[in-house]
Amino acid sequence: MPLKRSVITINPRLPFLREKTSKLTSSPGVYIMKNKEEAIIYIGKAKNLKNRVTSYFRENPDHTPKVAAMVSNVHDYDFIVTDSEYEALLLECSLIKQHKPKYNILLKDDKGYHYIRISDEAYPRITAEKNTLSGGEYLGPYTSAFITKETVDEVNKVFMLPTCHKCFPRDFRKGRPCLNFHIKQCMGLCRGKISHSEYSQTIKSAIDFIKNGSSHSVERMEAEMLSAAENLDFERAAALRDRINAVKKAAEKQKIINCNLTDADVIAGVASPDGMCISVLMYRAGKLFDKSAFNLTVMDTEDIYSAFLKQFYHSRNDIPPVILIENEPADKDLIEEMLKALSGHKVKLRAAQRGQYYELIRLAKNNSSEYIAIKGNHTGKDVIALEELAKALGLEKPPQYIEAYDISNLSSESMVAGMVVFENGNPLKRAYKRFNIKELSLQNDYGSMQEVLRRRLVKIGSPDEDEYFARKPDLILLDGGKGHVNSVAPILSQLGLNDIALFGMVKDNKHRTRAIATGDREIQLSGMKSAFMLLTRIQDEVHRYSVSFMHSKHKKKTYYSEFTSIKGIGEKKAAKLMTVFKTKENLKKASVQELADTIGVNIDTANELFQLIQEMK
Repeated sequence: MPLKRSVITINPRLPFLREKTSKLTSSPGVYIMKNKEEAIIYIGKAKNLKNRVTSYFRENPDHTPKVAAMVSNVHDYDFIVTDSEYEALLLECSLIKQHKPKYNILLKDDKGYHYIRISDEAYPRITAEKNTLSGGEYLGPYTSAFITKETVDEVNKVFMLPTCHKCFPRDFRKGRPCLNFHIKQCMGLCRGKISHSEYSQTIKSAIDFIKNGSSHSVERMEAEMLSAAENLDFERAAALRDRINAVKKAAEKQKIINCNLTDADVIAGVASPDGMCISVLMYRAGKLFDKSAFNLTVMDTEDIYSAFLKQFYHSRNDIPPVILIENEPADKDLIEEMLKALSGHKVKLRAAQRGQYYELIRLAKNNSSEYIAIKGNHTGKDVIALEELAKALGLEKPPQYIEAYDISNLSSESMVAGMVVFENGNPLKRAYKRFNIKELSLQNDYGSMQEVLRRRLVKIGSPDEDEYFARKPDLILLDGGKGHVNSVAPILSQLGLNDIALFGMVKDNKHRTRAIATGDREIQLSGMKSAFMLLTRIQDEVHRYSVSFMHSKHKKKTYYSEFTSIKGIGEKKAAKLMTVFKTKENLKKASVQELADTIGVNIDTANELFQLIQEMK
């Protein structure tokens, strides 16, 4: 299914804008879109100004929603002609930075000043802070929140410092040590067995580690270890030995994984409901040095990396010789030329789709997914799976609310359907629905699916329905192939719901998920493990749900037929028995009098019914 596009809201200025554009030059340059208040709302560069600007105002537009919104607000535009596309690129970067237009990608991250605090308690703690408002000693400022937090976490682990909320010495010997003590990530200060002078010396070593690095700390601790051994203080010597090993391990921890890159940036993004999150992992001297994450409101996903690269590096003076990127931008050569001019050395943009470099791309991608997950209160794996699914299906953004349907029956008996709902990649069980097939008396999977979808879709937006039945899904999945999709698609058209994506879930001959079906073809999910796993979960869940409903209904029908074999009990009385007692176990516990009172029969009939129930298997 192609990307969903939006129709431009009619802009009364379009005739004027088209007339103006018809006289525009074909030279390279920058165009500047303005609204009726003459505020700049979008800036772009073009190799051919006339062709590019014309694409916004043509008669039959095919724009993404955000481009359509921008075009509907354009009152006029200006332009600046340049001698080359490269000059246009530089000018575009400069103007975007200066004017910050509403519809351009604007980079905002969490950069600021960060500090490492050594508290002024009797037994000090080491923490990462965003300001210096509390008492104590501060190290910094540092510009990287990531480096500050990583340093604090590492130093607390290496020196086994307490990170709990206990107050010392007040809480000495009150309760047992926590898990961190037992897994050797805390010295167990709460036991009250570590002297104040010993703890103070440990804090000094930790501060020295932060200020002077691992090599200086190791040299000093090795000297202390030898001195302790010579003085026969073997316990302290062993503790220092373990600490030295921990420091060395920490120093090696941040090296690039199986990679000969020393200085490089790694850039990859993940789509979110509101746009996109892009992460940059910065490796310097073979180690992870810093990272940044940017939440972007995307206007056009086709040039997202091009726009990002230009803005991110335009004002930076630390540009590495290699930039690994998930997808190569169309104007790669121009951007490399700009980066070379900014940095004074050659810069290579390299796309990585497999191999050791792709492992770094995957790491950056996982960082992006975790940022989105924290914001949306779900997991990074779910974010990746939904993004992959959207990519495979050609959806404009990841589907947050998915409904799946399956038909289940035993020949033409007990015909039912189940609807399961997945929100943000997880089952939303309170939104599940069960359907009895009412309009058909003979088995017909296509007809049954049409009936169920029609009954469900007419409820969308109804104030009389519960919040889940009234909600419009982003994606509908049918347990079946092209035939199922083609049978249901006309119903969406009739109800004006063509904006809901519709696909089938195809199984192999072993009843395992194999592919996704459109109305005329199948989409394979090879290389998309997360999307495949999510789809399998959805298909298995909707099948389980519909089959369990069918079995429960078939059981009731079996009971009905047995109950109605007794003279004086018809279908209505049999149905009432199941409605009141619900399960076979409850029926077996019922007395003869309870049975008689429930369905209004005499004692002789109730006795016969009682005996039948007791003999049921």
